This record gives sequence, structure tokens and C-alpha cells, in this order.
Amino acid sequence: MDGENILKDFCFCIAAEIRLPEALNRKLLCPFQYFGVTDSIDLSNVEWRNGRYLPGELTNIYMQGDKRVREIIINLKKYLNDIYDARALCFCVTQEHAQYMAEKFSLAGFKADYLVSSRNQLRGDLRTKFLRKEINYLFVVDIFNEGVDLPDIDTILFLRPTESLTIFLQQLGRGLRLAEGKDCLTVLDFVGNSRPEYDFDGKFRALVGKTSTSIQKEIEDDFPHLPLGCTIILEKKAKDFILQNIKKATSFNKAQLLIKLRNYQHQTALQLNLKNFSTFYHIPLQNIYKKGNWKRLCVLAEQTEDYPTNNEKEIHRTVKNTWLSCNSNSYFKFILSLAKKDFGINFDYFNKEEKAMCLMLHYDVWQTAGNFNSLEESIKTIGENKILTEEIIEVLEILINRIDFIERDISLPFSQPLKVHSRYTRSQILAAFGFHSFTKKSEIREGVAFSKEKNTELLFVTLNKSEKDFSPTTLYNDFAISETIFHWQSQNESKPDSGKGLSYVQHKENEKIILLFVREKNKDEFGNTMSFVFLGEGNLIDHYDSKPMSIKWKLNEPMPPYLWKDSAKMAVG
Repeated sequence: MDGENILKDFCFCIAAEIRLPEALNRKLLCPFQYFGVTDSIDLSNVEWRNGRYLPGELTNIYMQGDKRVREIIINLKKYLNDIYDARALCFCVTQEHAQYMAEKFSLAGFKADYLVSSRNQLRGDLRTKFLRKEINYLFVVDIFNEGVDLPDIDTILFLRPTESLTIFLQQLGRGLRLAEGKDCLTVLDFVGNSRPEYDFDGKFRALVGKTSTSIQKEIEDDFPHLPLGCTIILEKKAKDFILQNIKKATSFNKAQLLIKLRNYQHQTALQLNLKNFSTFYHIPLQNIYKKGNWKRLCVLAEQTEDYPTNNEKEIHRTVKNTWLSCNSNSYFKFILSLAKKDFGINFDYFNKEEKAMCLMLHYDVWQTAGNFNSLEESIKTIGENKILTEEIIEVLEILINRIDFIERDISLPFSQPLKVHSRYTRSQILAAFGFHSFTKKSEIREGVAFSKEKNTELLFVTLNKSEKDFSPTTLYNDFAISETIFHWQSQNESKPDSGKGLSYVQHKENEKIILLFVREKNKDEFGNTMSFVFLGEGNLIDHYDSKPMSIKWKLNEPMPPYLWKDSAKMAVG
């Protein structure tokens, strides 16, 4: 209630959590039918302050005549089975708006009332009437966001824009409780023309869950990745409003970004840093780094002093093209530990895995072999620009805090630094397994890489292949059969009785190790090359066909749920 972030009492770490889509898939919550209904009210010119519309302005607009009330009732008749037999919780913008809506609904012949903080003494009585359906439409402001258990709610009306994603999910959650005889929750969200600051992207991302597809494409394709039993249906005009909003919010140019940087201090008391700026304006880091280095952008916006340009191009490229595409707690923490020492390292104290991560970092930043007298000199050079070292620390702390999975160790007969379920670029993988050396960069581009020294073969798999990115000879049939069995199709020339194909069939007898690296598609939602998830070791349990061979690999570790979902889809096209 003091407005402070409770996470700071726990070092900004969450020990365990379950997101909404996962809870729905596990049938811990009631599925929803979400209807995006066109609202005739235009909010594009309503004043926006401190991350939200001004409540007073919204109230005045929503209480101008009966037109909007009539439209709401028309849509209730359109989307509800029986408008006189609902238990609908209706979220309004202010106490005046809630009272207004309750009075208008009562005049229209509905059993309606309102509960706001000034009527708190009626809470128990109104709750009882609501549960008995003596009230069908209960209009509230924020009073029923949390701490209230009303499983029988079967309808939610969003009669105002909800700027806070947390509050939106709390309000939606009031209707997602399981109850006997309740098949699903019906949600009517009234969507008007909005300001570009309003975050439709985050709202629908929370409903869809983890997917590599952009929310814009999810909307355009009518939400193919929703949790089990859930639907989102957007009316054409509402859909157009939402898509226009997302495009405006994500297509700003460098000049517009600099304006946001200059205005930031006038809109919030939060310190200007990358995390706060990105969160406040709902701008993904990828979109910021498309415009330049964070520190350079701050200089151009006249928010900080100028600084030297050495390493600037390389650090910007590293963050934009590499670190924002990969995801490894152990690797990021290793780089962070180096950055906090200004990359002043002593190789004598490093083990083999740490030296391998230094080689990964060398190629992350410089991309070419050599150019320095030693790998130690290469890493020390990264820290020459102190301002950019600060930026590296800032970026890595954000990325580490966002990691939402547990990476796992893998036992191999040789040393290497990669962890199962973490995501790495191809170059990082090749460096980790010794294909890259400090003096020579491997030119491997194929879907397999074999190390004779380690008797280990790496399989690089892209699930969703398109003819734009792959030739007809490389459109292999790869998909998950279960969370632990992966179907993989070999190169076209492989056959089970000789050469490469026979080496797969006999890999156990020959102690050959097979390691799988899988990505969803070639490019992510920001147009960057996707990295590969390390699935660990695979053991052949079956094979059939020839030229190419089809092989079923048994994984030692079940694949992560989000990758299993995307991979299993490929089995049915």
C-alpha cells in the first residue's frame, strides 16, 4: 500500500512463479473467451501523465450522454448467452463513473449496483447480493483487484483502459477462478482509438504467453498460440485500433526516441537508466538498440556528458546482435563479473570453462580471430572505455533478471561451459566446443559440426524453416514427438549402412556423443538471427528411411515447455 516495490526486499529475485498461460494450460484456472469490442470513444487526445491517462478526463468523456451506455448494452446482448443471468464484475475509471454506470444500468432494467471505497460499509451486503444474483452487474473501480475470492464471477467488463499490466491481470484474475458449472470466463474489453503510449503489446503478450512470434503477427493471424481452451476475438475496428497502436509504439524513429529521453524527467521521478526508461515507455531493449548505444543516445538527448568512442561500435553490435538474442545465466554472470572488474583479468586464475567463455566473449565483441597478442589482452581491451563498461553492466543485469528458467549442468568427458536449456549463438557454441580458436575462426555453416578430437557431433536444428531461408535440399523434417523424444532428419546423402548415417546408428558402440541445439526459426520477432537452445545429449532409439535418414533421439533432459510447444506443432504441420 506504500507504493514501493516489494521485490527490493528480496534482492529483486523471484524464487518461483507461474505465469497466467502456464496456469491455464495446467487447468488451474478457468479458460477465457476474450472479446475486443469496438469503443466509439476516441482517447488519442486525452492527456497522458505519469504513465497513465488522466482519470478526471476519462470520467468526463465516459459520462457525456447515454450513447456509450447504449453501445455497451448492445454488445452484452451480442456476446452473452443471457444478459439477465450474469455475474459481471465491471471495472470503471473513478467512483463517479462506477455510480453513473450502475444508475444507467438500473434505469435500463438491469439488477445493478456499485461498490467503491466510500461505500465500503456495504461491501458484505453487496457481495452477498452479487453471489445470489440479486445483482447481476457490480460496478467497481480498483476495490476488487485483489484479495477477494469470488469464483462464481462469469463475466468481466473492462469499461476503461487499464494502463498497468499488473492491475489488468489482477482484474482479469477475479474471473478466472474455477467454480462448479462454470465452463469459461467471458471478457468484454471496450477498445477505442488510444494514445501510442498505451501498451496493447504487453497486455496481449501476457495472455498469449512465451512465443517467438511478435504480438502484431499473433493479432494478424487471430492468435494461434493461446493457452488451452482460450479464445481472443477482436472486432475489425478494434483490431485496427490495436494494430495501429502497436505499429506507432514500435515504429518510432531515432528523433522520437530522443524526445522521449528529453521528456522522461518531466514524466517520472524515477532515475534515468536503461531499465527504468525501457519499462516506463514499454520499449523493448531491441528497439532501443536499433537506434544506437544507450549511453550515446543519452548524450545525443543532452542528458549526459559526452564520452570517448573507442569500442563503441563493437559494444553496440555485441548487445544488439548477440546478447539480446542469447540467454544464459552462467555466461551472463561470468561476463558481468569481468565487467565489474573493468575486464582486468588474470588468466592464471581461470579454469578451462572460464577460458572457453573468454573465447566466446572475444568472438561476441571482435568477431574475428586474433588481432591481439593474446586472448587475455583481447578481454582487457573491452574494458578500456569505462562508460561503455557501465553500459555492459546495466544491460547484463537486466538480462539476468529476466531469465525465467533453470539451466542445467551436463556431464561430458571433456570440459565445456554451456548449460542445458540456455540459448546461445552459433558462434558461441563453436567457440565453446573448440571449433573456434583464438587464432582461427571456424567457417562451419552446415547443420552439423563434428569434432574428431572430442568424438562429438553438434546438430543445429531450425524448426520452422521457410523456403526463403533454406534451399529445397535443406528443408528437413524436424519436430518433437514428446518432451524427451526428438525426430530429426539427416542430410540428404546419409544412409544407415555406411558413412555418416552408420556413425549415427553405431554412435553408442563408438562412444560418439550427439548434442542437439534447436531454435524455433531463423529470425526472431525483432528481425535478429535467433540463437539455439541447448537440449543436451541425444541417444538414438530408432531410425528409418535412407537418403535422408529419419532418426529419433532420446533426450536426457526434457525440453523446456515453450520449445516443446513450438516443436510439437511442427509434427502436425
